[in-house]
Amino acid sequence: MRLTRSSRRRRFAPLALATTAAAALLTGPALSATAVAAPSVAGIASADTAAVEIDPALEKAVADGGEATFFVVLKAKADLAQGRAKKDKNAKAKATYGALRSEANRTQKTLTSYLDAKKVGHEDFWITNSVLVTGDEALVEDLAKRHDVAELVQEKHYAVDVPEGENAITEDATTASLEWGITAVKADQVWSQHADRGEGVVIANVDSGVQYDHPALVGSYRGNDGNGAFTHDYNFYDATGTCTDGVPCDNNGHGTHTMGTMVGADGIGVAPGATWMAAKGCEARECSDSSLLKAGQWILAPTDSNGQNPRPELAPDIVNNSWGGGHTTFYQSTVEAWTAAGIFHTFSAGNSGNGVTCSTAEAPGSQATSYAVGAFDINGKISNFSGFGPSLVDGSMVPSIAAPGVDVRSTWPGSSYNTISGTSMAAPHVAGAAALIMAAAPSLVGDIQGVQALLNDGATDVDDTHCGGTADANNVWGEGKLNVLASVEAAPKQAGTVTGTVTDQATGAPLSGVTVDIAGTSPRTVKTGSDGGYRVHLLPGTYAFTLRGYGYATRTLADVELADDQVLTQDVSLTAVPVHAVTGTVLDVVGEPLAGVRVAVTGTPVAAVTTDAGGGFTLPEVAEGDYTLTASPAEPVLCNGAYAAKLTIDGDENTTVRLPARTDRSGHSCAPTTYAWVAGKNRVALSGDEDATTVALPFPVDFYGVTYNNVAVTTNGLLNFLSPRVGDYANDALPSNAVPNGIVAAYWDDLALDKKSTVMTAPWCSTSPTDPCGGSRTATCTSASSTSTRAAPSW
Repeated sequence: MRLTRSSRRRRFAPLALATTAAAALLTGPALSATAVAAPSVAGIASADTAAVEIDPALEKAVADGGEATFFVVLKAKADLAQGRAKKDKNAKAKATYGALRSEANRTQKTLTSYLDAKKVGHEDFWITNSVLVTGDEALVEDLAKRHDVAELVQEKHYAVDVPEGENAITEDATTASLEWGITAVKADQVWSQHADRGEGVVIANVDSGVQYDHPALVGSYRGNDGNGAFTHDYNFYDATGTCTDGVPCDNNGHGTHTMGTMVGADGIGVAPGATWMAAKGCEARECSDSSLLKAGQWILAPTDSNGQNPRPELAPDIVNNSWGGGHTTFYQSTVEAWTAAGIFHTFSAGNSGNGVTCSTAEAPGSQATSYAVGAFDINGKISNFSGFGPSLVDGSMVPSIAAPGVDVRSTWPGSSYNTISGTSMAAPHVAGAAALIMAAAPSLVGDIQGVQALLNDGATDVDDTHCGGTADANNVWGEGKLNVLASVEAAPKQAGTVTGTVTDQATGAPLSGVTVDIAGTSPRTVKTGSDGGYRVHLLPGTYAFTLRGYGYATRTLADVELADDQVLTQDVSLTAVPVHAVTGTVLDVVGEPLAGVRVAVTGTPVAAVTTDAGGGFTLPEVAEGDYTLTASPAEPVLCNGAYAAKLTIDGDENTTVRLPARTDRSGHSCAPTTYAWVAGKNRVALSGDEDATTVALPFPVDFYGVTYNNVAVTTNGLLNFLSPRVGDYANDALPSNAVPNGIVAAYWDDLALDKKSTVMTAPWCSTSPTDPCGGSRTATCTSASSTSTRAAPSW
């Protein structure tokens, strides 16, 4: 077998040498004489399945023995009336989350028990009451006969709303002046005339991630604890598994750009006083259904970095979605849940337009439940890419409104800026405008219809009815051009204002980045600026102000009374706390000291350290408080997983860190083991450069919850349970969402089978669990005395 194709791989790998060969070990049940029944190939659309709607793309994918990943959507839907009826936004979120979780727990049990019995792996979603599975036509056919199932929908991937073009990235730290979009929607006039920059409002995006420490974004990140410390729990979530160590990242740039337009400093953001959080629901340039749903769930009920301990009261007030594609009803249930929870949303209308053709808007923005945004340019003309209505999903008017979306300059990874175009750039202008409205009128927080009405009524009408509609509401401009000044001026103004400065009690120096949590009639959270100052509009009532920042003792001001139109000053001084040393030793999965491990205390500005040859580490000065201690092994990590545990520092601390075994999302873990070479017995019919063939397994094999009787073997060192693919010669980093999937990468490389090399299989049975390589090697394993069954393809 030789390496081919890639110029960077000019070596040969003759399989005659055991040092360069590889074997993949498969395990099965002790007894395997009874094989799993072969799936039926009868047509899916039978009389028994007529009540269940089956995605045509799914039918096509599983035809002729193929497999697909798809959602099993249940008929039962949660009653969200209780959430909608609540007045307080936090109460709305808690009630909505409770209703969704309760209904999913109640109705999914029967389905998941059925899937478990069939050994079909599944991932469950409460926000849509659906279950994600992978299976063949037989599984589709069986599920379509269930009375509790509404539809079967193949998982899809949606593009981030791909920009129409981009200019050179600029490295300057600040912008020269206000961006044209800020002045076009009159956000700057809201700042100056109403002293309103969005303070106290929390904005999120579901996108490709965010560079959290970008100079124009770091000050408004909700996870910024001040003094250089950060807490990412409840403030950032990566549904894709792309970012490392729980730290926010953006491997595309799109999410950082849209966040900058919403809240960025230096004249790029509509609401620079608002606070942001983010869910990474897009892998890179695409967003999978499953990642988007996980992100949607987190927006409604944020969790810690492990996906545990949901807190719906920490849900954002606004969420922007600059992604989409096609004409489906996907995500409609998520939008309805957000609305019931009091979370205002914006969607891009899509970039499939040409300036003339109607019905080019794309879902989810083209769904009637979505507030979609079209794009116009600096001259006030609709862009030639902006999606028009009416909707092909439900005939509704699209877009809802239009905003600046051509040559929009905003933040970009690498602490830089970039100018790009798209309805992706328009939607965050509207999200930022909604923040200005809510900040000016706190009574509108959680009132989705009220905010939409103000946006619609404040918009400047544009008469273009060539796609239907009227002069003041049509399928080109929606309600018209965004004018946030008019919306804010029309908003109800029953509110008082609280301002103040936070200082160091000993020195009197102003403290920036201090979090001010306000509990009471209209809960809010704001952060102090570089001058230590804060400002927030609140409904009249009684409040408690809690101030916290790294290195300082938390302080609470109780029973703060605020009247309508009152301007109340609350200056606060904080007391510094002592610092202590944190020392310890890191042990690997077998209990041996491990060098090169990165150890950090999250929520602090203290620099991470690396363990020495004896596994030891020292963090010399950490302020008293409650934190999370993390330990991340260096590459190659082998079986050593990442460690995270709570740590209370009230004096010098010494701790022993035992790294857990690496475990994937399905619960499969890794452990060091000894290995003995297994000689092949049966030659696999493969030849040449790119070849693959399917071989029968001597027993059923469970692979991520699915039972297989066959596996494809390839010349490129792969076992593929899904299909006999060829062409997978590039051995990408794992784990990965990209194809190929369903693989065991035993000897993955760009290989070719020559006359001196072979691929062999070696099935056997063993009567000794401690001697898996002993026993008789047979073609099938039927002995009742067998305690383990294994098979080893070898290259």
